[in-house]
Amino acid sequence: MESLETDIKQLIIDTLNLEEISVDEIESQAALFGQDGLGLDSIDALELGLAVKKRFGVVLSAENEAMREHFYSVANLAAFIKNQNPAHSA
Repeated sequence: MESLETDIKQLIIDTLNLEEISVDEIESQAALFGQDGLGLDSIDALELGLAVKKRFGVVLSAENEAMREHFYSVANLAAFIKNQNPAHSA
């Protein structure tokens, strides 16, 4: 699943124009949102959600606690994508 996590990290960088951050600087287990992690906000969440849906073909439900958990970290997001679309498990 490491390559999927790398793909997600690159998607985050590309989608949110984070040129000052490299894939290696994003920790797979670190929070993506809030002050503790990457520091993304709600606008970033919307953009990232659309990019994930388009790139990986997953179904995203309305704003709920489960979706927040899926988008907590790169590792959580990779597990969610793998569960929704096993073709991306490589």
